[in-house]
Formats: sequence, C-alpha cells, structure tokens
Amino acid sequence: MPPAPAIEFRNVRCALGGHTILQNLNLGIAAGETLILFGRSGSGKTSALKLINRLYEPTSGEIFINGEPAAAADPIALRRKIGYVIQETGLFPHFTVERNIALVPHLEDWPEDRVSARVKEVLQIVGLDAAKFAARLPRELSGGQRQRVGVARALAADPPILLMDEPFGALDPLTRAEIQREFLQLQRALAKTIIFVTHDLREALLLGTRIAVLDAGRLTGVYTPREFLSTRDALAAEYVAALRTTEIDLR
Repeated sequence: MPPAPAIEFRNVRCALGGHTILQNLNLGIAAGETLILFGRSGSGKTSALKLINRLYEPTSGEIFINGEPAAAADPIALRRKIGYVIQETGLFPHFTVERNIALVPHLEDWPEDRVSARVKEVLQIVGLDAAKFAARLPRELSGGQRQRVGVARALAADPPILLMDEPFGALDPLTRAEIQREFLQLQRALAKTIIFVTHDLREALLLGTRIAVLDAGRLTGVYTPREFLSTRDALAAEYVAALRTTEIDLR
C-alpha cells in the first residue's frame, strides 16, 4: 500500500457567513513536497490553508493529517506541530527575536538550554547571526530580516508541516528573489511538507513541486511546473499567456 498523504482534503466544503468559500475540494499532499495553492485573490487559497490547522473548520467533508482526521485532534496541539508563516511575519513587536522564535518551544516545555540552542540553530538556518540578531526587536530589522525570523520561528519546534501564506509578497523584488533562492535551498535541506499560497506565477513555478489552481472556491487542476506551462486547460493557459505578455524583450 502506498503511504497516506501527509495532508488530504476529502470532499471539503467551507462556508462562512452563508458564503461558500471552498467546495468539493479533493486534494492530497505528499510528505516532503512543496504544494503551491495558486489563483486570484479571493479564490480560496488562504481558506484552504487555514482549514489545515483548524483556524477554519469544514462545513462538510474531512481533512486528514498523516492519515488521521484533523477534527479529532486538539486544535492547540495540532497548531503547535504545524509551522505558520504569513506575509507580515506576525512577530510580536515587544518580543526580541530570540523570544519570538522561542515561543512554541517554551509552550512545549522544552528545557531552557535546548530552547537556546534551537534559537541559534534556526537563526543560522535562515542566514542570521544569533550574536547579532537575537536581542533585537522586530522594528530594528529590515523587511527581509523580519521575514527570515518569521521562517525561523515556524521552524523552531521542528514541525513536519509548514503553512506559508504569501510569505514574500511584501518584500522588494531583489530581497524577494534572494529569499526565494534561500527557500529552495532550505527545502532541499529540510524536506518539510510545505503548502505555499501565492498569486505570483513566477514564484509558483520556481518553488513548487506541484501547483494546485483554485478559482472561485473550486480546484481546477493540479500540475507540475512543466505541466502547467504546457497544459491546454483554459484557465492555466490564460495565466501563462498573461505571464508571457508581461515579459520585456530588451534585446
């Protein structure tokens, strides 16, 4: 028997305030892959992400994590085992970098020496010198540095799953490209299961193992980057055409 997906949506529908956000979502995410949730704003990408760690609950259908129903898990314990990175990092402004990163390990009652060692380790993983940055407050960091700290905090308790909601969207183009390259190296080294939300097709093609396209709350297709560029599916082809029309020929 093949292994169960790390995450699986089975016939999931999600409605909030009488409005259906997602419907009939069936999707499996393999352990160790980076699945991109891609589509227009309002297509249901972030809602799908929030269903995984039970910030939202399905109206119908089920979500499974490592073969077990997410609904049966304690939501707080579940969230502590899933890293979460958002666009503006969500760092506590009055906490130092070290205290921000140490939050979940402290909640998990790690001994202090283990917490301290892990803070230094994850800062090194994301390319920041603990001696230089651990005592700083978020306001003393650049946007790229804050985003790296956000990733370090998500990694602190070594969760097998990372949820990333447009994590690089607020960065300037050069910093964004730099962090995207670092992200690829990080994923190769750590082999986490990552669900990554973006509406930037270049980012999706660069970072994703597969790209799941959402449109008006429905999954319209799942593709490898190569398949996405060559598919005859009308919506995916429209995105590719839009990408190509924005390319500037400077020859």
